[in-house]
Amino acid sequence: RCNENYTTDFIYNLYSEEGKGVFDCRKNVLGHMQQGGTPTPFDRNFGTKMGAKAVAWITGKIKECSRHGRIFANAADSACLLGMRKRSLVFQPITELKEQTDFEHRIPKEQWWLKLRPILKILAKYNIELDTSEKAHLEHITRKRISLE
Repeated sequence: RCNENYTTDFIYNLYSEEGKGVFDCRKNVLGHMQQGGTPTPFDRNFGTKMGAKAVAWITGKIKECSRHGRIFANAADSACLLGMRKRSLVFQPITELKEQTDFEHRIPKEQWWLKLRPILKILAKYNIELDTSEKAHLEHITRKRISLE
């Protein structure tokens, strides 16, 4: 129910102009979060849940940090990133993420899949003969009947 002029582009331009030298602004569009393809109903539902959770968090932070008409957001958890941790949406402070990030290579310092490397090396060296042309010799078994006499 807002003004039709308040588009994603307008908000992006506004924050980019006001935040010059202070912070960086990026647009987050559902299609950009995916790895390509058209959004599925799951993607739309998940995007809606993330948006609702983000709005609820930010309104709670504004109420928590506002005093006398001003907002004092100087705590470590006032700047957070919403992400998945063990199948749940979690807000993680950026200060914690800074400690966990390798900025030179733009990757996390610890990655969960690195624990699988020994298993992957074993599987990579695993040789198996897939020749199914082996022949087997069948023996006929005859049963001896014992008479009850």
